[in-house]
Amino acid sequence: MRRRTGFAVAGWLLAALAATGTGLAAVQVIGAGLTGPAGEVRSPDEVARALAASSASAGPGPATSPGTPTSPGATTGSPGPGTPAPGGTGHGPRQLLSTPGGTVVAECDGRTVWLASWTPAQGYRVGEVERGPDDDAEVTFHGSDQRIEVEVECIAGRPVPTWKKNDD
Repeated sequence: MRRRTGFAVAGWLLAALAATGTGLAAVQVIGAGLTGPAGEVRSPDEVARALAASSASAGPGPATSPGTPTSPGATTGSPGPGTPAPGGTGHGPRQLLSTPGGTVVAECDGRTVWLASWTPAQGYRVGEVERGPDDDAEVTFHGSDQRIEVEVECIAGRPVPTWKKNDD
């Protein structure tokens, strides 16, 4: 009887090890295919470097300038010249805005704006998004105790972002 129990335990352990090994091997083979590059979260510095690299590969041109504060809790992008957006509408400059909740990149075509990308900061997640194209585009970043609402409009063909912080 002891011998039969020993074989049963040994068989069960062998089956458990085989199943675990097979599962780990499958995950290793699939690798990044489960999440892919879309699962990556980029820091504001990485976003700025990627924009700079795409601007350099698109040819010479003036750089986009980040937003400048106008009052506590509000930021407005400067209407300086920008670089045409590769893969976007190609009609106007891209504007990068950094907020405590994350970064937003917007592009204009006349008075029509659309959000090219948005990346939440660490500790924030993306809430509501109204990407456009429209007369204004919005994204909300939700943190544990506050949310950052970003709105972008086009003035003189350039993205002009504003943001405000709301405590939850």
